[in-house]
Amino acid sequence: MLDNRQVLPSKLPEIQQVGLADLSLCLRAGLNDFLRAPAFGIFFSTVYVCGGIVLYLVVAAAGQEWWLIPFILGFPLLAPFAAIGLYDVSRRIEAGEPLIWREVLGVVFAQKDRQIPSMAMVILLMFMFWVFVAHTIFALFMGVASLTNVTSSLGLLSSGNGPVMLMVGSLIGAGFALALFSFTVVGLPLLLDREVDFITAILTSIQAVLANPVTMAAWGGVIAALLFLGMIPMFLGLFVVLPVLGHASWHMYRRITGD
Repeated sequence: MLDNRQVLPSKLPEIQQVGLADLSLCLRAGLNDFLRAPAFGIFFSTVYVCGGIVLYLVVAAAGQEWWLIPFILGFPLLAPFAAIGLYDVSRRIEAGEPLIWREVLGVVFAQKDRQIPSMAMVILLMFMFWVFVAHTIFALFMGVASLTNVTSSLGLLSSGNGPVMLMVGSLIGAGFALALFSFTVVGLPLLLDREVDFITAILTSIQAVLANPVTMAAWGGVIAALLFLGMIPMFLGLFVVLPVLGHASWHMYRRITGD
């Protein structure tokens, strides 16, 4: 049981080799978990959908739509926050345990006394730093130019320093995403599944990425692509995308750790 793992030190998993074929298998397993327990998936993704809509309304009301660019590019950095409850749902499904709201939410709330809040702080700080860096890049390349409405000022992005700014910003943003993906792809489910400190979880996750560079690069690309697609219709697609990816990430963790 999970409670026993919370009080006993855990042995670190042995990292396994995974292939590209595992990507579709994990996505299929994630979809199956979502279809078996859709209410949990929708519940845990609601805060992100609502948060995205509120974010859009706030920046639109302030006439600062250009801020949507760094926020949308950085939004996937926050996706792991939604994963903890989904991991536990998938764990319970594969273990044949009942899906009881009180118990699932109890596991989520119990993480406040473990190492996941430390990992959450790492994620949040990286997101905030990315927004600061994105703002700085815009100021450096665009100077005093005002990008008040992306939908009516696309010419500003396609002329002058705009293309260079987008290229530099995309490369730096990809670096942020790669670093955080490397920290969390195994590290986050490992913190839920076993009793380890967050530094050990991060190092184990990095080890898993280095051991499977091609597969993990493809997995990160799939996650990023699906998240961006989910954000296109006013973030509403995240009601499905986030739960499926959360469940699928648990199954990828199981394959990488050989459990």
